[in-house]
Amino acid sequence: MSARDKPAGTLFGLGVGPGDPELLTLKAARILREAPVIAYPAPLEGDSMARRIAAPHIPEGREEIAIRMPMVPARFPAQAVYDEAAETIGAHLTAGRDVAVLCEGDPFFYGSFMYLFARLAERFRTEVVPGVSALTATAAAAHAPLAARNDVLTVLPGPLEETALVECLARAEAVAIIKVGRHLAKVKRALAETGLAEHARYISHASMAEQRVLPLADLVEDTAPYFSMILAHRRGTVWSKTQ
Repeated sequence: MSARDKPAGTLFGLGVGPGDPELLTLKAARILREAPVIAYPAPLEGDSMARRIAAPHIPEGREEIAIRMPMVPARFPAQAVYDEAAETIGAHLTAGRDVAVLCEGDPFFYGSFMYLFARLAERFRTEVVPGVSALTATAAAAHAPLAARNDVLTVLPGPLEETALVECLARAEAVAIIKVGRHLAKVKRALAETGLAEHARYISHASMAEQRVLPLADLVEDTAPYFSMILAHRRGTVWSKTQ
């Protein structure tokens, strides 16, 4: 089906950034002002983080779709939840209504929007609007460049098995470990085993009011919030005037 033949509504995947509403892009803010329907992931109970970030940019009177799912460490995504959400969103698109789907950070950097994209993009016009990712927001919060010159930046999910983490970290120059959460103790051990712990930085809730930045060595807890990340570099300092 060509773009010309697809139904009139457009599906927008909007990256809303890491937490600070001012880090929303101008394009995402414009689409939020114009879209009649807004969808976003949410826990089974309580507020949606993505909705909270975008709130200052959402006019009154918009129809909203909360995609509620259990926030548990079981296999993700919950297929049935996204199947149902795609059906609901698809009905709006078929009727000619644009739908803006909010995604924390960037839609295609470990973003939840990818699961709706896979279900809807072949049938409907779709536009993905990049957002400031937690990766770059965390580096800004830490006042620490991610990498320099010919460094290879490695991004590792905290839920990896410990042996896999150690194997990847042993080869890493610059590394960012995401989704730390309840895996913090395991990540600490892997960093120590591979000689990266000494200069590692811990950052949680980057760009938010509760932002916390400190050397990993000073962190006494063995669990962390979901919105946390660890940055490390084999050289210790990514770049200085003498390097």
